[in-house]
Amino acid sequence: MVKFNGVNHLAMATGDMDRTISFWRDLLGMRLVAGLGKPGARQYFFEISEGSLLGFFEWKTVEPVQEKDHGYPASGPLVFDHVSFGVSSDEDLWDLMDKLDAAGFWVSEIIDHGFIHSLYSFDPNGIAIEFSSNVEGVDLRRAPMMLDSEPTHLSQEGPEPHPERWPRVGPGAPEDRSIYPGEGLEFVQGKKKNWWAKP
Repeated sequence: MVKFNGVNHLAMATGDMDRTISFWRDLLGMRLVAGLGKPGARQYFFEISEGSLLGFFEWKTVEPVQEKDHGYPASGPLVFDHVSFGVSSDEDLWDLMDKLDAAGFWVSEIIDHGFIHSLYSFDPNGIAIEFSSNVEGVDLRRAPMMLDSEPTHLSQEGPEPHPERWPRVGPGAPEDRSIYPGEGLEFVQGKKKNWWAKP
C-alpha cells in the first residue's frame, strides 16, 4: 500500500505574484524557495515546513475569489473550502493574529475545536486559510473517533482503508514506466540564470 508522507505542495492561483509574496513570505514568514516563469505565466513555491510546499501559479487574468466563510455551507460548483496550516503552539496563533491584524487583514478570534485551536483569515487572493495548533493529549491520528450522529454507510466500517473495493493492480511493465520532461527541469539543468546564486 502507498504510504503518504504529507502534502508535497498545494497549488493555488493568483493574478498578482508580488502581492502574494508579500503576504506569504514577508508577513507569514514562509520562505520563497523556487520560482519558474515565462512570458504570461509563472509558478513560485513557498516552504510551509520540511517536506511541504505551497505553490502559486500567476496568470494576470486571475482575480481574487469572493471570500467564503470557512466551513459554512455553499451551493453550486465548489472544490475547495479552506486550507489549515499547522503551527507549533498557541503562542504562534497569537503572533499570527497580531501580524494579520496589524497588516489590515481580517482575522478571527482563536477558536477551540477540542483537538485543535484555530485562527482564521484570508490571503490577498481571497483564499480561506486557517492556522491550527494541536491540543496537548488529543491526537485523532492515534485515536480516531466518529461522532457524526448519522454516519455514512462506509464511514461506519472504521478508519482503516478497504483497498479490496478497487481493482487490484500489479506493477507495470518496466518499458511502460517512462518519466517525461516537464516544467521544473530548469532547476537541475543549469541552463537558466538563478537570480539568487551567489557569485
